Amino acid sequence: MSVPAAADSTPIENRSQLVAHLASGSKPRADWRIGTEHEKFAFDLKSLRPLPYDGPNGIKALLEGFFRFGWAPIKEGETLIGATKGMANISLEPGGQLELSGAPLQTIHQTCDEVHQHLAEANAICTGLGAGLLGLGFNPKWQREDIPWMPKGRYKIMRDYMPKVGSLGLDMMLRTCTVQVNLDFGSEADMVKKLRVSLALQPVATALFANSPFTEGKPNGFLSYRAQIWTDTDPDRTGQLPFAFDDGMGFERYVDYALDVPMYFVYRDGKYIDVAGQSFRAFIDGKLPGFAGVRPTLSDWADHLTTLFPEARLKKYLEMRGADGGRWRSLCSLPALWVGLLYDQTALDAAWDEVKSWTAAERAALRADVPKHGFKAPFRHETVREIALRVLAIAREGLKSRARNDRIGQDETAFLNDIQQAAERNTTFAEELLEAWRTRWGGNIDPIFVERAF
Repeated sequence: MSVPAAADSTPIENRSQLVAHLASGSKPRADWRIGTEHEKFAFDLKSLRPLPYDGPNGIKALLEGFFRFGWAPIKEGETLIGATKGMANISLEPGGQLELSGAPLQTIHQTCDEVHQHLAEANAICTGLGAGLLGLGFNPKWQREDIPWMPKGRYKIMRDYMPKVGSLGLDMMLRTCTVQVNLDFGSEADMVKKLRVSLALQPVATALFANSPFTEGKPNGFLSYRAQIWTDTDPDRTGQLPFAFDDGMGFERYVDYALDVPMYFVYRDGKYIDVAGQSFRAFIDGKLPGFAGVRPTLSDWADHLTTLFPEARLKKYLEMRGADGGRWRSLCSLPALWVGLLYDQTALDAAWDEVKSWTAAERAALRADVPKHGFKAPFRHETVREIALRVLAIAREGLKSRARNDRIGQDETAFLNDIQQAAERNTTFAEELLEAWRTRWGGNIDPIFVERAF
């Protein structure tokens, strides 16, 4: 969620505080939780255009609609930019994509209930506004110039900076949607193993959730164009983090990486101040231009960590970032996949056995091939489909071992079914859409706003 970090005015005097900040995320297994985030495109039902911020059926009106369900406003100055209830938040992405950042929950059952409740509320609001919500990884119809920018300070800074470091960063901001899950770790060693497994297997997750084959109404040549966009967004802050597989990987090594990623902003007195391209190391030394003699706080560090976009991201927890946004039932599949792999020790060990022999070159080739080829991307003597089926079997056993049952005694394994069926058919969600476009839709993209609406 792209709002300022919770206030922590503790001044940063040295690098060890940053290491301690990350290490403080370690939790005993009993306290591990599941936080699911998902984005969707909001559009006008008549024109199919993205919603503007203002106006009777704009994004602001959509956010205000949540107040009647007990949500409270989040503001930047006088501008409404989100809503909060308990430990969950609703926020705006740069092009008006609506994001739920869910509460930290104990089971996938609770996560899926939360998703269902949120979408029920959102649909009730949208009905009154003549709006809809679309579950895809990339906007299938509209050009970049057609997308309205949301009035958030950090987005203006990113908007100005992105074209300097990549050709697709503005598309990432305006035209993509994702679903991700945030998970805990128990120790530094546990974090390292989970991070390595997560980074290696993100391309497999990309194939399982590939759902962005259209650009401006036509096939774009990719199954996950959202994933392809990240390859030309900003090389300083994206990618697979090859150093994570080196001997000596730990919190300190990640801190050094984060310190070398250029800053975007400093948040002071409710405003984002542009320091794009500057060094957080200089900030710690009191030498940041415009902030000479000023020391950063732990809030500044937490904000900086939100501007790093690797395939799997470390904060005080781990974020899985490789999946396209999708339809309702697949939203619950993503946390089920990663919880099954990472929250049971036997499953985690099996997942590590699956990937530990992969070389950096092989991981990079897999990441490069999957956005275009999905399950059919080659790897060694097989394809991603075969890897995906083994990974799903590991996750299923991990969920069985967790034995977290719902009110009628069902465990969490059923939440894998949507992506399990895709892998068994050897057909991504994107390929289903392409077939519909070629046949039932007659080359017209507009039916996607009905068939993939929430």
